[in-house]
This record gives sequence, C-alpha cells and structure tokens, in this order.
Amino acid sequence: MARKGIHFLKTVSKAEAERVWHDALLFGPQVGEMVSLDEAQGRVLHEDVLVPTDVPPFDRALVDGYAVQAADTFPAEEDAPVRLELSPETAPAGYVPKTEVRRGTALEVATGGIIPRGADAVQMVEHSEVEGHELRLYKSIAPGANIQGAGADMRVGETVLRSGQILTTRELGVLAAMGIDTVEVSRRPRVAIISTGDELVSPGQPLGPGKIFDSNATTVAAAVKDNGGVPEFLGVIPDDEEALRAVCGKARDDFDVVILSGGTSKGAGDLTFGIIDSTASPGILVHGVGIKPGKPIVLAAWGGRPVVVLPGFPTSAIITFDLFVAPVIRRLANLPEESDGELAEARLAVGYHSADGRHERVLVNLVRRGGEGLAAYPIAGASGSIHAFSQADGTMEVPADCTVVREGEKVQVAPLARSLKVADLTLIGSHCRGVDLALAILRKERRITAKVIHVGSSAGIEACKRGETDLAGVHLLDPASGEYNVQALEQVGPGGTLVKGYIRRQGIYFRADDFPTDPPNLELLSSDPDLRMLNRTRGAGTRVLLDLLLDEIADRRGVSRTDFRAQISGYSAETRSHNAVAAAVASGRADWGLGIEAVAEAYGLGFHPLRDEEYDFLTLRDRLEREPVRAFLEVLRSVDFRQALDALPGFASDPRTGEWE
Repeated sequence: MARKGIHFLKTVSKAEAERVWHDALLFGPQVGEMVSLDEAQGRVLHEDVLVPTDVPPFDRALVDGYAVQAADTFPAEEDAPVRLELSPETAPAGYVPKTEVRRGTALEVATGGIIPRGADAVQMVEHSEVEGHELRLYKSIAPGANIQGAGADMRVGETVLRSGQILTTRELGVLAAMGIDTVEVSRRPRVAIISTGDELVSPGQPLGPGKIFDSNATTVAAAVKDNGGVPEFLGVIPDDEEALRAVCGKARDDFDVVILSGGTSKGAGDLTFGIIDSTASPGILVHGVGIKPGKPIVLAAWGGRPVVVLPGFPTSAIITFDLFVAPVIRRLANLPEESDGELAEARLAVGYHSADGRHERVLVNLVRRGGEGLAAYPIAGASGSIHAFSQADGTMEVPADCTVVREGEKVQVAPLARSLKVADLTLIGSHCRGVDLALAILRKERRITAKVIHVGSSAGIEACKRGETDLAGVHLLDPASGEYNVQALEQVGPGGTLVKGYIRRQGIYFRADDFPTDPPNLELLSSDPDLRMLNRTRGAGTRVLLDLLLDEIADRRGVSRTDFRAQISGYSAETRSHNAVAAAVASGRADWGLGIEAVAEAYGLGFHPLRDEEYDFLTLRDRLEREPVRAFLEVLRSVDFRQALDALPGFASDPRTGEWE
C-alpha cells in the first residue's frame, strides 16, 4: 500500500517529525465545563475568575479585644491607664453590633467580629482590664490597629485566578472564600489506548507459552492522567484485521487522541499501518524518527485528531510518549508546556557508546560521588525493561553526532520525577537476595531509601575506589589463597575496610527432568556440546568461580584452559544476574548455568551445590560515619535479619555478620 506523507521507516529528525505532525492536527478553541469544587482539584481553570464580593465583606477584628477610637488610647501608659466607658453590648463573630462607639467609649469584640460604627482600632485583651462598666487601657494603639478592612484580602472586580491555572488546595480555598461552589474548567481530552499483538495478555490473566503481560496500557494511561487527559483502555487486540478495524473505528468517532501500542515494525505492523491509513485522512505522516529508544514510532492524524503508535518495548513507549504525545495532550487540556525541570550535572561513571546518527535518551542511575557531586551510571539495553525505567533517576541526552561519551565526562541529567532526590544509601556491586532482605527491613524500620546497582563484584570494587557507593557487595575468590574478598580489600587500599556479610551457596542450575537419577557435575556439563550454558558477565563473582573450576578441569585433562572454555556451548553468552540464568534454564533457552540456591528454588530448578562462598560488603572507612550506612549495618546484626536470611535456601548468617575491623 502506498503511504501518504513520509514513507515507511524513512527516518526524520525529531524536529521535522513534530512539524509534519503538528501541521496536520487541529488545536481548536478550548471547551469548558462546570464542575463542583469537590470535583475540581487538579483540573485546569478555563476562564479568569473575578472577585464577586469583597473578602472580607466587612471590617473585622483580628484579635479578641475592645473596639475603640484610637485617639482615646494615645495618653495610655503602664502606670497611668486610660479609662473608657464599656458598652453592655458585645460583638461576637457573626453578630452585627447596634451600638456606635463614640469618644470615651468602647465595645467588646471577638476575633472575626464586625467592627462597630465609630471604632477605628481594636485593643487586645492582654493590654486591657475591666472593672464593672469601666475599661482600663494600658497601651496606646494607632488607627487601624488589629482591624482587617472590607476587601483587604480580595476586592470586587479584581482578577484573582487566571485561565490555565491548575486548581490545587490553595486555589480551591480562594474560590470557597468567595462563596463560589462551582467553577468552569477546561474539558480534559479523552484518550483511547489500544494494545496490539497476539503475544499480549492483560495483567491478571493466565500467561501462556510465548505470552507477555501488557504493561504499556497501564503506564501510558498513568502518563495520560499526569498530563491532563482522561484515558480509556479499549483492550488488548490481537493481530486480526476485523477486530483492529472495529476498535479503531470506535476510537476515531469517540475520542480526542488515539494511542496504539505495538505493531510499529515492518511485517506484523503492516496490518496496523493499513488500517490507520484507511480509517481517516490523512493517515500516517511519520514512521521513523532519528531517536533512541523509539525510532519506529508512528505519527498519524484522523481528520485533525492525533493518532500515534508507540513502540512495544516499555521504556521506548514511555520515552516517545513524553517526547511527542504528552505535549499534544497538555495543549488539548489547556495545560502549559512542561519543562524538563532543573538538570543535574554528573560525571559519567562508565563510558557509553551511542547509536550512530540517532539522538539518544539514555536512562541513568545517579549516586553521590564522595564530596565531588554526582556520578551517572548508564542503564544499557533498557528499552525493553519497565523495571529499569522504574528504577532510573533520569535520562542523559546524547546528540546524533556523538558516538562515545567517555568515562569521567560531565553530562546533564533530566530527572524523571518532578524533583530529583538521590537515595540515602547506595549499594553497587554483586546482585544478592540477602541484600534485598536487609533493605526491606531498613526501609520498614528506618524509612531509609536505597539505590542498588547490579554491576558485579569487580565493577563494585571500582565504584568503591572512586567513592561512588556506600557499600559494594563482593564475593571474589582468590585462587592463590582460597580466601574470599581479600584481593578486593587490597585493591581499594588503606582507606577501605570489609564488613562481614554472610554465607551463600553457589551451584549448578539444571532442569531436574533432564537428569532424573543423578544431578549433573560440572565436568559432564562442560564436555557435552549438546548442552548449552548461560554465563555471567566478566568480573562477576560467579563468573570468577566458574572460570576457576573450569581451569581445574582443563589442568587435569592437560588441555589449554582457553581452548577448553571456548568449546563449551554458550560460554560466551553473558547476563547480569542469577535470575536471568535461572529463567533461561527454566525456559529451555539454556541447559545449565551457575547461581545461588535460593534462585534455583524460586524457578523450580534442580540445584547441584559447588561451594559455600562469603558475600561481604566493601566500603571506605569514612562512609561508616554516615547514618544510612550505620543503620544498614545495624540491620545486618539484627535478629530479624539473621532469621530471615537463614530461612532462605542456601543462605546462612555468620557470627560476625555486620562487623568490621
């Protein structure tokens, strides 16, 4: 099918894509609707609000005291009080006094009460004394003292709230103070959300083979709300032309904005493209923008209404939503453009290689770098990870003409949240379930936030040396001495110390049905070319242990260590966590791998123990003075943590857990 406008995957710049798309959209006059104040919070004011009546509507007393003529008080002194005749009438709040205050007289008035005729000041009770019908004043006051005049707060005809303001607690209080119980707000655009793909299953439904849960509908709906729209999910639609055409027809007729998720790549996406093009004119305008993530985004229009097909990967979907869709929804909702907020400057902790020729937004984690500001850790390959997006602190932009951002370079980070708050405690190093247990207790009991970055033991040591982490989880075996983590402490130098952690059992993951009689040993697995493994990344403690054991086998056989490793099926395939290895074995993508016992049990895998290892925490001595670090170490020493840890398969606390030298 011939395409209108810019053709299939003819990549254009972000600026060109916006221009072409916005030229086809109709941003007509805003429409207002009346709502009660109870329903108005968070809504956008449609028209300016003028004050209908003075606030306050009368002169009122600001204190409990006596309404007087100020001139009568001028002679008053502590030892020579002024004596005035006190009226028998009083003026509590809500009462209209009938007595006029004349020279030499006074009238009792309460806070908020109407000032009687003739009075021009209120003397506080604290500076007064009453005896019978006589009032004695011991301090002089000026005209107007302790009186709020009519209209002092708001005056009739004054513009007090303006179109486009978001109605928060403060604005609603102002409206109520003026006696207004309904207000005109801008109508929020209705946004249809459609998920497409045979592989998608709605959360809560059974997950069959080859299926994944649809997370995009939930995250996009939340983002629509954040930007002033009203989302409506029209369902997960399979790759079926009739079903997709029907839902698109409903979306075209009933909604202001239409968002589809998935189906942006060539092949399966051709069905979506054809339906969008044929549903209404002008159809598809842009397919392919020079950005990463999000290159295959589709921008279209139906009779001036915006239509967009977001990429299926969660992070790509939400980043392209923020770039292209959020500004359109905010404009339709009469909301101002949202700025990126205050950028945070950081130094890149590790070098980053960018995609050539594409403007890239890279998710990053931010950590404190000792006394030198912030360090940014790029999150590689995060476009398909909703968890990575949820844990990231912000994004750094890499221009299209930049291919490498070097370690140590300064970068500007745009926070993902409205305000950037770096976590109280940072842990960078090896992934471990025991750390998760400790942090859960820490958060519950001390309300301390933590940032955990899984980069492996070796990278954790480097982060500790650079002062980028409070603690580094390590489990590195020294082949020469047979001891754990000694070399790690030596690498950090005299400023470092090792906090004792706990014991955890490493072993082989396998599918129990494949070995019904005896669990497989490492020599058998590494020698069978039909059995594929999944390895851990270089520098991970589990990888170090594996390589040591493989070298022992190679030495016994009298073969080259390098050649022996090279002949193992899957040895060069790497992943960052025990869970990823277990998932690969459980799904059949791999037949074996190494990891900790607790994860094997969680995935229902067989487990053959290899070694009990020591998982410790490396830190700099000056970090031990930080309250969040001290609190974490207290948790490690606590009975609650030890009991929870000992209940995990393959884990055991140590008598010295949480202690250091």
